[in-house]
Amino acid sequence: MSAPITGLYAALCALVLLGLAVRVSWVRRRAEIFLGDGGDPALQRAVRAHANAAENMPLALLLLLTVELAGTAGWLLHGAGIALVAGRILHGWGLNRSAGASFGRVAGMALTWGTMGVLAGIALTAAAGLPLT
Repeated sequence: MSAPITGLYAALCALVLLGLAVRVSWVRRRAEIFLGDGGDPALQRAVRAHANAAENMPLALLLLLTVELAGTAGWLLHGAGIALVAGRILHGWGLNRSAGASFGRVAGMALTWGTMGVLAGIALTAAAGLPLT
């Protein structure tokens, strides 16, 4: 049993997470803060952008895998994967630019949470034995 669509989006999410981790390292080096955040606002934002992605991606990917294995249509899986990756990029970009509300943060979380909500609904439907098509 394989899950190539989930594999694709897991790989893309890993690249987003890696990019956010590299950003933390760059900000650390520039600020010369190698443990904690030293109260540096840019480092605090970079760390939270990375952590937020690490907190949200695993559950979303687990849901994507669950519904792929349940036989959900490919177009829906790709739509959810694209929304997840776009949401994580937007959120990371928005949070790295500003600690306050921004388009990137709001749109990123809306896409991420919306994706998880839709996938959770599909997973519940599959768990109840109802048809997915």
